[in-house]
Amino acid sequence: MDTQEREFVSLIKEYERVIYKVCYLYVTPNASLEDLYQEVVLNLWKAFPKFRRECKISTWIYRIALNTCISFMRKEKNLPEIVALTPADAERTEEWDETQAMLRKLYRLINRLGQVEKSIILLYLEEKSYEEISEITGLTLTNVATKLSRIKEKLRRMQKED
Repeated sequence: MDTQEREFVSLIKEYERVIYKVCYLYVTPNASLEDLYQEVVLNLWKAFPKFRRECKISTWIYRIALNTCISFMRKEKNLPEIVALTPADAERTEEWDETQAMLRKLYRLINRLGQVEKSIILLYLEEKSYEEISEITGLTLTNVATKLSRIKEKLRRMQKED
């Protein structure tokens, strides 16, 4: 394994949780979390030699992960939906505690948002600053603040409707 490969593997290990979190928000019935994760890692690998370190590594990873997931979703829209519930899934659902159920509901609500809204709220939940969100998404700082305020309000309304 050469130096570049070792550096990349180390990077993926360090940011694995972040990549999975982004992928989780974009999973569809047709694509497993693992498929989407592998797609993101593949795109990171392809882009790694061109990474010029002009921004933080986390910003670069978020940008590629979000773009990969959004592109993946666009492709998935054209496929018929596949729904499969295994007995293991049903048992796991019954065993979840209240906190997990609340998180699941939050992610369900977030999944109903538009692609840009999903990206912004995900970064916010990851405790990224408005400046970092602006850098990752390419939106202005004012636009990030406005959109985030509207997204929070939208999530509140959606939660009341459920």
